[in-house]
Amino acid sequence: MPDIVAHGKRPDARACGLCHYPNGKGRQENAGVAGLPVSYFIQQMNDFRDGLRKSADSRKANTNAMIAIAKAMTPDEIKASAEYFGAMKWTPWIKVVEADSVPKMVSRGGIWIPVEGSQKEPIGVRIVETPENPERTEILRDPRSGFIAYAPPGSIKKGETLVKTGGNGRTVECGVCHGADLQGLGPVPGIAGRSPSYLVRQMFDMQAGARHGEWTDLMKPVVAKLTDEDFVNIAAYVSSRTPSGSRAP
Repeated sequence: MPDIVAHGKRPDARACGLCHYPNGKGRQENAGVAGLPVSYFIQQMNDFRDGLRKSADSRKANTNAMIAIAKAMTPDEIKASAEYFGAMKWTPWIKVVEADSVPKMVSRGGIWIPVEGSQKEPIGVRIVETPENPERTEILRDPRSGFIAYAPPGSIKKGETLVKTGGNGRTVECGVCHGADLQGLGPVPGIAGRSPSYLVRQMFDMQAGARHGEWTDLMKPVVAKLTDEDFVNIAAYVSSRTPSGSRAP
C-alpha cells in the first residue's frame, strides 16, 4: 500500500484509505475507487486540482476536501494511488432491494442510519442507501461491511429500459461507452454494482454544469433530459448489476 494511501501527507492530504477504505470500496458519501482505470483515476484527480470537478452543492464538504487533497498530492503520489486501487477488483458491495416503505433514517457522518425502533415511511421517488450493519460501518469503519440500497418497486425494470434503449431518445444507451455489461471500456469506468448515491450525484452534477473534465462533454447529452425519477431508475438498475471485477488498468 502506498504511503499516501495509508497515512496521507500533512497538512492537506488525508490518507486515501480513511474515506475510500484500504480496499477501495468507499461509503455512500464518497466514491468506490477500486477497479477504476488508472488513466481515469489520474484524470479525475487532475480535474479536482484544476477546478474542473466540483459538486453542484457547495455544502458537500468532502468534495471540497478532495480538491484540497488533489492540490496537495504530487503526480507520482496520484499515480501510485491510481495503480494501487486500479489493480483491485470491484466486487459486490451493495444489495438493491425494491420496497414500498423504508426504515426512517437520520443522517450521521454523511450516511443514512435507521432511527431506533421499527418506524417506516413511504419510499417515494428516491433511493435510500444505508449500511447493512450501521455499527460496523459508522463506528468501526469496517471495510468488509456493505450497504443496502432501497429502491421504489419497478425501478430496476424501468432503469433497464433507459440503460439499454435510451428510452426513445430521452438518453443514450449506457453500454455505448461503459460497455455492454457496464463493466467499463478502455479508460471509461465500470459502473455495474457501484453506489447508487454516487452515480446519481455525478449525473446530477453533470446535468447542473458542475463538472467540466475531459469526459464530461460526452455525458452532457446523456443526462440533459433526465428527470429525478429517471436518475433513480437508472441508478437502481445499474447498481443491481453484479460486477465481474475490474479490467487491467
